[in-house]
Amino acid sequence: MASIHSSKTRPFASHQTVTPCTRTHQIGALALVIITFFVTRIFDQSLNSSSFSTPTSGQYRSKNDVVRFSDSGGSIFWPQRGYGTHLSLKIYVYDENEIDGLKHLLYGRDGKISPDSCVKGQWGTQVKIHRMLLQSRFRTRKKEEADLFFVPAYPKCVRVMGGLNDKEINQTYVKVLSQMPYFRLSGGRNHIFVFPSGAGAHLFKSWVTYLNRSIILTPEGDRTDKRDTSAFNTWKDIIIPGNIDDGMTTHGSRIVEPLPLSKRKHLANYLGRAQGKVGRLRLIELSKQYPDKLECPELKFSGPDKLGRKEYFEHLRNAKFCLAPRGESSWTLRFYESFFVECVPVILSDQAELPFQNVIDYSQISIKWPSTHIGTELLDYLESIPDKDIDEMIARGQKIRCLFAYTPESDSCSAFNAIMWELQRKVRQFHQSSETFWLHNRTIVNRNLVEFSKWKPPMPLP
Repeated sequence: MASIHSSKTRPFASHQTVTPCTRTHQIGALALVIITFFVTRIFDQSLNSSSFSTPTSGQYRSKNDVVRFSDSGGSIFWPQRGYGTHLSLKIYVYDENEIDGLKHLLYGRDGKISPDSCVKGQWGTQVKIHRMLLQSRFRTRKKEEADLFFVPAYPKCVRVMGGLNDKEINQTYVKVLSQMPYFRLSGGRNHIFVFPSGAGAHLFKSWVTYLNRSIILTPEGDRTDKRDTSAFNTWKDIIIPGNIDDGMTTHGSRIVEPLPLSKRKHLANYLGRAQGKVGRLRLIELSKQYPDKLECPELKFSGPDKLGRKEYFEHLRNAKFCLAPRGESSWTLRFYESFFVECVPVILSDQAELPFQNVIDYSQISIKWPSTHIGTELLDYLESIPDKDIDEMIARGQKIRCLFAYTPESDSCSAFNAIMWELQRKVRQFHQSSETFWLHNRTIVNRNLVEFSKWKPPMPLP
């Protein structure tokens, strides 16, 4: 019997030749792998055309990148996990005429407060975000297709300018919310409110009862010194930048231009009032001991010696480090302003929360120093940092400061577009509350089994 390995079972065996794998073949295979790698990278770069996008695997920033950039270096990446691959929001903006009382939260009880007055200063975000949404491509005029609902109100401005007192603000908010069926439907989970100051949502005294599930946009991540409970919840709310003077954030000529490090008079400065706060008082005392190193001028915000906006920024730009201690609340506008005069911000506020932490590595563009160690130790440390390192931190800050500017939506790198990305994380497909129920045919009803389309205001609130 023939063997199963005989040539008869392999009629073509005699014609087969085996070519040995030589060193030449190995080098050729390696070259092919290298060429394929570089061609693939070039192709991937050509697809990155938008300034805001999300990274694919392998494109997340390394520990040495201040933000997630594309390989070409021009696109800021937002992480795909939780954010999605592109912005596709639909936001309904309540009209001032459709809800009784909403005008009072915008213009005061007498309707005499101008939004143009409210848009100025560090609290101007309450107006700017509203105005941008009204013109935004993300706005929808159909409530039934909205992902989120924006409730316009300028409570800080109205309160400061005497348009409403605290009691009136509280009563008006409750009245407004009771007229919103979609707020009732979700328990407020898909409704957005802006509170632009250190008081946060405390401007609405009953926020704990009515807004504890809503999305709050605020620069303040900690309770104010006068409150026992923080109104900020890191899992549902969004930290936003404060409103920087437009004259420093617009393209082209600014109020002042940065100075070279070699021409700056001081090592550090603090521009602000003492307000009786320990950290600020320590800095003022320190500046008296070391006037050549630390500048803390006495600022006057009224009267003939009032410091003008140009003079303010001229002082701010004249130091290598801009100190940002806690005041009435944990956030301070000086942190954001420092990026536009190009000094390195030093956070002296332990509870401060910062915006857009999923894309910005703040350890590369700023310093956070314990407020309990404000003294000569701080000045010695700052003085020990080489100018080369300071220049590098400033350069990295230049890359991301566009995220702190409330420029038009057409500027793809802006605070507004960054807020839209953060809001997209909050979108839910399904909405419910303790006072909403549903039936077998998907009909949404209230506790009295009344269909959603027939809910009539005023409605009981959660």
